[in-house]
Parts: sequence; structure tokens; C-alpha cells
Amino acid sequence: MTDVPAAAATEPRAAAHIFPVRVYYEDTDAWGVVYHANYLRFAERARTELLRELGFDHVGLRESHGLAFAVRRCTADYLRPAHLDDALEVHTSIAEVGGASTRMIQTIKREGEDLAVLELLLVCMGGNGKAVRIPDDVRRCMSGYEVNTAIGE
Repeated sequence: MTDVPAAAATEPRAAAHIFPVRVYYEDTDAWGVVYHANYLRFAERARTELLRELGFDHVGLRESHGLAFAVRRCTADYLRPAHLDDALEVHTSIAEVGGASTRMIQTIKREGEDLAVLELLLVCMGGNGKAVRIPDDVRRCMSGYEVNTAIGE
């Protein structure tokens, strides 16, 4: 997308984007407990939907700006297990937007209880695989979810 909807850049937002997830059989082990790597999948889906809410999508960013976001670092703190059929929420906040990177905090919750907390560093990359500056229009939209937070605070 080349043009960001005016509302996406100007409307006030909550401190976190919330994405609902239902735990399916395929997400669990033989005992109905969510396999640890699937929390990363839930978080990826939530980041994709946050990007859509901001007025962008992965294909559009690649086509209009020649860039993509890639996970450079992820720290996960698994606090409690999720189970088959649980209704979860992935809360995503942007902790910091740098020149070519952004740090996000994602908390996966069940009925308000924290199950997992992920801290990610995403890098904005050009088609050559090297870091590039986050475009101003993308940066402006991200600032609506920017909060000062970190794991353990």
C-alpha cells in the first residue's frame, strides 16, 4: 500500500493491539498442552494483524517500499501452559521504534492471566537483505502503539 488511510495515522489507539486466538488440536501435544513453538506462531499472526490495522500488509510493503520486517531476536518467557480449546489473546505493544528496527512486547493471555511474554527485535530489511530505515509513514503509524515497557516491568 502506498497511501496510509488518514484514520490509521491519526486515530488514538489503546496501548496494545489485541488479537484473539483459539487453541486447536494441531497446536497441542498428546496431553492437550500448547507446544512451546506455537506461541511464536500466535505472536506472528498478531504482528501481521497489527500491521494490517496500521494500514499496511506484508505484500504491500514489499511492493510499495521494497522492504520487509524480519525477527532478529526473540526472548520468550513461558509462565503457564495454554490448553486445547483455550481462548487466548495476544497483546502486542511497540516498546521502541528505532531507525531501522522496532522492539515489540507480546503477551499471550488467557482470561487476563499472562501465559507467555515475548520481547522481539524486528529489523526493517530491503530486498538485498540489509537493514534499511523504516519509512516515515510506517513509523508514524507505529507510534500509536508505542509504550515504554519491557519484560519484568
